[in-house]
Amino acid sequence: MIVIYSVLLLGVLGFGAGSFLAFAAKKFEVKEDPLVQEIIDLLPGVNCGACGFPGCEGFGKAVAKKEAKADACLPGKRQGVPEQVQALFQKYEKDAMD
Repeated sequence: MIVIYSVLLLGVLGFGAGSFLAFAAKKFEVKEDPLVQEIIDLLPGVNCGACGFPGCEGFGKAVAKKEAKADACLPGKRQGVPEQVQALFQKYEKDAMD
């Protein structure tokens, strides 16, 4: 009988903790700008640090905030990343006006 009570108690506690964690995850969810992810997807993903940032993700966030120019990425410059980022900015500005 003790085993059944123990299993039942642990099940209820686990369900309660899981429900609380699901609620907390939704309540404190961090919203990210979709522009940042699109810029990161355009970058080559080399994480070389030639741009002066600690990887492509840091550089992508700085470009989205307009703290860095897109042509600072040397591997991406050869692949046309600055032009693609400029087109992405124009698309977002156009969508904001509509």
